[in-house]
Amino acid sequence: MTLTWPVALAVLFAALLHASWNVMVKRSTDAPADLALLTLGASVLAAPWLLWLPLPAPAAWPFLIASNLIHVGYYATLLATYRHADLGFGYPIMRGSAPLLVALVGAFALGEMPSGLVWAGIALISGGVVSLAFAQGWRAGAGRATLFALANATMIAAYTLVDAAGARSAGTAISYVLWMFFLEGLPFAAFMLWRRGPAFVAHARKRWRSALAGGACSALSYGIAVWAMTVAPVGAVAALRETSVVFALGLGVLLLKERLNSGRWLGVAAVLAGAMALRA
Repeated sequence: MTLTWPVALAVLFAALLHASWNVMVKRSTDAPADLALLTLGASVLAAPWLLWLPLPAPAAWPFLIASNLIHVGYYATLLATYRHADLGFGYPIMRGSAPLLVALVGAFALGEMPSGLVWAGIALISGGVVSLAFAQGWRAGAGRATLFALANATMIAAYTLVDAAGARSAGTAISYVLWMFFLEGLPFAAFMLWRRGPAFVAHARKRWRSALAGGACSALSYGIAVWAMTVAPVGAVAALRETSVVFALGLGVLLLKERLNSGRWLGVAAVLAGAMALRA
């Protein structure tokens, strides 16, 4: 399998969508509630399609269950990271560390050994992305935020590999992704309802439009990535998807008034060079 230009462009679009919903969560005044609504929104949007599509093959269901359990840890560490860091610090560490883990484990677990040029591309993207977090130097509280971000990166790598294997065994990547999102949103929303009761219902009434928009971005973004991993090497897709950090950086500047400096520009250049190496 190779990373063709149509697949690469689709993954870049997925990266933009992924950055968009992360900015939604970071801008929120109640991130846990809005994240629960976002995942519920994805479930609601996925549900009608399940009536018309075939079920994933039986071999895919253990992967679906494992993926949903891993996503619990992913959302927990995502929220913890954003409690201790801004988008410009936490997001690059979370997203930049994961592709190297995916490529290393995928080389053995999935038998996909990247070429030297692809390894270089993955390393450039990962290094460039992580460097964006530290372009403004070390800051107070960065140690705890970094630990949560690295824990989140481990979750990202785990569910990426699980979903790549699951989608390949499902017979249809679309059914796999839709069932994953349908199952994923319900427990999180139920937990928030149990914890907050009527307050969560009131919040949902105010934020349901944003929840559906964020859920659509999340589902479409990851759906494209999972499909891409059925037709292209997992390590290359995982790395290219993390160009979402460049999009998030731009959105952070525009919407969150975060600042760019020369160090961050160098990080962006490394990411772009890595993306080109994946397609060279």
